[in-house]
Amino acid sequence: MLKKIRQWLGAAADIAMPRTCPVCGQTLAGDEPWICRKCLAKLPRTRYEDVEFNAMDQRFAGQVPIERSTAYFFYEKGSPYASILHDIKYHNLPMMGRWLAARAVADMEASHFFDGIDVVTAVPLHRSKLAQRGYNQSEYLARGIADGLNIPYVEILKAVRPHSTQTHKGAMDRWKNIQGNYALKRGAEQWAGKHILLVDDVVTTGATLIVCATALRTIPDVTISLFTLAAARLE
Repeated sequence: MLKKIRQWLGAAADIAMPRTCPVCGQTLAGDEPWICRKCLAKLPRTRYEDVEFNAMDQRFAGQVPIERSTAYFFYEKGSPYASILHDIKYHNLPMMGRWLAARAVADMEASHFFDGIDVVTAVPLHRSKLAQRGYNQSEYLARGIADGLNIPYVEILKAVRPHSTQTHKGAMDRWKNIQGNYALKRGAEQWAGKHILLVDDVVTTGATLIVCATALRTIPDVTISLFTLAAARLE
């Protein structure tokens, strides 16, 4: 009975304020939780997980040792699909990110990209930015991955100082902007010898992931792989 009441309330809410797809703007059907089926079918997937030494791997080669890396879809400024990232990060829709990350796990199952991952962690936000935004979008993505894999999500890193936005900075300025920003949290040594998946929302120059992965590499015998929801075209 309680389930039916919730369904009725949900239906009433959809009538009063219809949910819309962030990509095309069309009203979502009852079985479309966040993005419509048509837009999901056309999601510009990178499929990096199917490519040996893919463009994302190449971005980190010689910078920090990683096992493998992938991104779910391509980010292009001005693309309708960019709205997904903006809504997750700035428009208080982190649960859409969690849902989409869990879907990525299912979509990538055949690639075996996630095989052997022991724990999932996220690029952290400094407490000042966390207070301003109210949530860390990368944490929700990491939790979605953990949901899909049925493995733990753990906060292993901390942001030790705030930094200004990376959005309009070039590669060198991005690198300078985040040096010394991230460190291991207390107790991180318990993950020695484990395979850690580091998660962020989007990769452009890769500077943030490099600094975070470098901090994780100080854990003895650790293996690191990288996942981002989106990637700027890196070729």
